[in-house]
Amino acid sequence: MDTVRIIPCLDMKDGRVVKGVHFVDLKDAGDPVENAAYYREAGADEVAMLDIAATVEGRKTRLEWARSVVDALGDVPLTVGGGVNELGDIDALIEAGVARASMNSAAVARPELVSEAAERFGPERIVVAIDGRRNPVMPSGFEVVVSGGRKGTGIDCVEWAARCEVLGAGTLLPTSMDGDGTREGYDLPFTRAIADAVSLPVIASGGAGTLQHFYEGVVEGHASALLAASVFHFRTFTVRDVKQFLAERGIPVNL
Repeated sequence: MDTVRIIPCLDMKDGRVVKGVHFVDLKDAGDPVENAAYYREAGADEVAMLDIAATVEGRKTRLEWARSVVDALGDVPLTVGGGVNELGDIDALIEAGVARASMNSAAVARPELVSEAAERFGPERIVVAIDGRRNPVMPSGFEVVVSGGRKGTGIDCVEWAARCEVLGAGTLLPTSMDGDGTREGYDLPFTRAIADAVSLPVIASGGAGTLQHFYEGVVEGHASALLAASVFHFRTFTVRDVKQFLAERGIPVNL
């Protein structure tokens, strides 16, 4: 088993870190730069920053947010998503010091963007985020949603994940809309279905609330990295707490 990465996630709106439940009912979770500095010291392997209003508001990711967080993180890699619609957006993010760009709605709207981005920047810089919700009509039982969870697409999550691998994505970030912010655990069937359908690294996201949930994300969800927000932002426990818990149970982590 490869080393499992722990990734705090900064969901951004109006210049602040926010966190909701099922993508709504947002609460303030602090300043992004202060949070980034805290996570650098806490031993985060990577940090994700998602501009959750960019697509809905029809704008690009705020580059000034990315630059300030990159500076605060030092050598901790930053992945940025939200409003990434074209190659120029990725260019700008990389120039700002971002390690990887994440796309969701734009990739669904024009899948060729994934292959174009992978060819130009390398698969290792390209993340495809897959927001999904339960839908029994879909072959896998999970439907891709876009625009911050506001719109269904009629696309099966597992089929889309497999296509993203063929297109050249380097990493997949599936987030369960049903589990988001609930602290009731990762949606393990959702995560596992995608992880088992591809050979790419898959980041579990949406619903972590206990240390056991992180362990389950790896062992039962087959994830190769674990993303969380609420439990870290509100200091339920630390990144190091998670790593120690996993290490004691035989999961390889960077201590």
